[in-house]
Amino acid sequence: MKTLYFKIISTFSFLLIVSCKAQQIYPLNTDYEDIPSDSYIKDLTNELNEYEGTYKANDQGTEIYLFITKQENKLVIRPGKQFYRDALIIKYIVKNTAGQILQDTKNINNPNIYINSYRTRPTKNTVILYYSGTNCGVGWGDIYLKKINNTQISWTYQADSTVITEQNCPGNPDLTVYLPKTENLIFTKQ
Repeated sequence: MKTLYFKIISTFSFLLIVSCKAQQIYPLNTDYEDIPSDSYIKDLTNELNEYEGTYKANDQGTEIYLFITKQENKLVIRPGKQFYRDALIIKYIVKNTAGQILQDTKNINNPNIYINSYRTRPTKNTVILYYSGTNCGVGWGDIYLKKINNTQISWTYQADSTVITEQNCPGNPDLTVYLPKTENLIFTKQ
């Protein structure tokens, strides 16, 4: 009987050890195409931490608040591959001059509207983020945040275009992009 238990435990242990694979860790700017599935692109030098916080700017009659956090081990799914990465996540609130909220991604969870970092340029103190665009993807593009000092970042937003039809954008959603479409807008840490 002891022999049977020993064989069962030995077989189970062997299968457990063989089936376990350690997650491979790569530096932050590693190209995801160069890594195996389920790898982890990690912020080994904590360069993303410097951007965390609440920032504020005014642009053409709007007041913009950015709420920047670092998310570790964020699941990213691409065609044919999934992996994990440390990323900056930006939620925001845009208000008009009367204080009325025009758009709020901080308090309203809409998974279709997001801003996530995907690359850094450490020698230029810059993080590159992808903006999914507003409703129906209008305004999707890249945002560049440059760290100026401990309390200020510079914002550059380069929007791409989307063709809107009744088929890919049914109903009558608000298609206004409220984020500032400008270069070198200064945000101050609050």
